[in-house]
Amino acid sequence: MALPDKLHFVGIGGAGMAPLAALCVQSGRKVSGSDREMNSKMEHLMTLGARVETGHFEDALEDDTQLLIYSSAVPADNPERAKAVRLGIPQLCRGAALAEFTFDYKRVVAVSGAHGKSSITSIISHILEANGFEPGYMIGADFNGRKNYSSGNGDIFVTEADESDGTHKLLFPWCGVIPNYDPDHAWSVGGEEQLKANFFEFASRSQNLIYYNYDEVREFCAGRGTALDTVPDDFSCAGFFGYEAANVQLAVKVCELVGCPADKAVSAAKSYPGIARRMSVRLKCEDLVIIEDYAHHPTEVRNSINLLRHKYPEHHLRILFQPHRYARLEKFFDGFVCELKKADSLLVFPVFAAWSEKGKVNSQMLADECGAVALTGDLQAAAAEALKTPADGKPLLVAVFGAGDVNAVFPYLERETERW
Repeated sequence: MALPDKLHFVGIGGAGMAPLAALCVQSGRKVSGSDREMNSKMEHLMTLGARVETGHFEDALEDDTQLLIYSSAVPADNPERAKAVRLGIPQLCRGAALAEFTFDYKRVVAVSGAHGKSSITSIISHILEANGFEPGYMIGADFNGRKNYSSGNGDIFVTEADESDGTHKLLFPWCGVIPNYDPDHAWSVGGEEQLKANFFEFASRSQNLIYYNYDEVREFCAGRGTALDTVPDDFSCAGFFGYEAANVQLAVKVCELVGCPADKAVSAAKSYPGIARRMSVRLKCEDLVIIEDYAHHPTEVRNSINLLRHKYPEHHLRILFQPHRYARLEKFFDGFVCELKKADSLLVFPVFAAWSEKGKVNSQMLADECGAVALTGDLQAAAAEALKTPADGKPLLVAVFGAGDVNAVFPYLERETERW
């Protein structure tokens, strides 16, 4: 079932909501929406023709709206959602609405898995665009140098498929992609067995299937599709290394299935510009490099450290890490300790709480276990601590890891770097 013609987005300024709203505008649908504060994504939507309101209130939702789409961060008692209930206007969460939107396309490529969804989706999109396929795509991160969405020509649509709320199982992909599995987000879908069941359903609904041959992933895929051999930490592909190379190899295989020759796919991958907060170089000079990365799970921390050690072997690696959600920190506490201890020095920022304001473990406990410095939320102090000269005399590599608001430290880091 395709989406109707008049839509209202509650939380329209979000990373996943804004590009979906933009695609709906471009498809000819009438789009309105609201969010707590105006941001650049909302301003862009207004230039496209969407009606966007700041704040949440009943009148933001017009009576003749055919469907309300809400962010997972928006509660049921939101005034626009409550009005929709009174008026009998149907409601869908963002992931479910995305599944309906994909019926606008002939071939849907959906990337699920615990890690790398945004990167793999953007690499596939880049390769296909470079080879003239005109894909539609939607990426939940900012695409360096271009928009993070495109309506394409109506044939191929490449998208992330979110396992955190179970909505990946609502898609019917022409090609499903599963790079990996971790029991991350199990707490939000009813437990690990339910998470696995959701992945199994996603795989079962995929007409074609491409995946890395990890034990759990192989279990979901039940011998179907194309299984790529798992790769070592020192794997290289198209000029990329480690987990980035693994993402590229998987994307190339998907593009081959679409119809792009492998050699042309590899060639195009070499010009992939990257996406925001994924190994992004924020500053680089003779004695100092500052990197931003989205790593917020022990597996991602491990892979990112391996890549940084490869790229900057002579540097002192100092990680500024912000745990993302108390539930994740508690579930993977030992894993975080194991991986973060591999840094030469470590600073731990307060937990980005999201929907829970406290937990059984916290940043101070993580710092104590790692022998690290526990920071307060003072951004100026965090920047000053991050840029202290290493005792070993090596050039300094500061890696800011996290998926929350720790990126607010960068303006302060920029001011502190004047002495460099």
